[in-house]
Amino acid sequence: MKWEDQRQSDNVEDRRGASSGSGGGGGGRGLRIGGGRGLSLGGIVIALLASWALGINPMTVLGLLGGGEVSAPVQQSQPGAKPQDAAARFVSVVLADTEDVWGSYFAASQQKYAAPALVLFRGRSPTACGMGESAMGPFYCPADRKVYIDLGFYDTLRTQLGAPGDFAQAYVIAHEVGHHLQNLQGTTAKMDAARQRVSEREYNALSVRLELQADCYAGVWANRSQQSKGWLEKGDIEEGLNAAAQIGDDTLQRKSHGTVVPESFTHGSSEQRMTWFKRGLEAGDLKACDTFRAGAV
Repeated sequence: MKWEDQRQSDNVEDRRGASSGSGGGGGGRGLRIGGGRGLSLGGIVIALLASWALGINPMTVLGLLGGGEVSAPVQQSQPGAKPQDAAARFVSVVLADTEDVWGSYFAASQQKYAAPALVLFRGRSPTACGMGESAMGPFYCPADRKVYIDLGFYDTLRTQLGAPGDFAQAYVIAHEVGHHLQNLQGTTAKMDAARQRVSEREYNALSVRLELQADCYAGVWANRSQQSKGWLEKGDIEEGLNAAAQIGDDTLQRKSHGTVVPESFTHGSSEQRMTWFKRGLEAGDLKACDTFRAGAV
């Protein structure tokens, strides 16, 4: 990606210099993920690797099933200059481009896009959804409309999951911003309501559709971003598709436990994730991403 010298977002909060100890509230309480809690692309990685090895339901590990929302005081970053290290500048540029793309998309329908903030942290950080931790991977908190990421996740993505490349990293941000779009559209609230009336297996299936839609939204962003900037280079799309494949539920289960349990999927198989990312990429329109009305996904 030709990202150098592109606009950086003003919506980045750098908390990496803040204390990650027990101060700030929340103690060791885990972040609740899903519905009115946080929605994580990266968290499923750690949960799957740990839970299948130990024979624990990953939905329990991630807090996707039941349980009250955990609250914690939200730590504010100090005002100052934009972060200047390369990794932080990169995610800031990607976030800025999602602002441009979705701002233009919403404006075409006479709507104003309310962009999310992106919080950089190390170790752990309080959020409106509870205490966020690096082990959860990147996640979106609907309660405060912020994307959270410990940039160390990108090392995991590259070295442990086999998904290197700057566009693979951009895909992660675009996916989480896709969850923000779902929040704005009311989809997140509907998922939270569904939790109260469906079985665990049914909710897992709904969760898959939610995640695949976020993948599709990331594809729409890539389409429109390339149209406006032309900054993608040869191999970038393949990096994104590879990232989608490497974090498919079946691939992660197979690597960590040697067996695949489809009814436990919460994010979708590698094939599904690649398929819906490509669908958004080819269509360039959110209307192509209605996973909830699609028959088979």
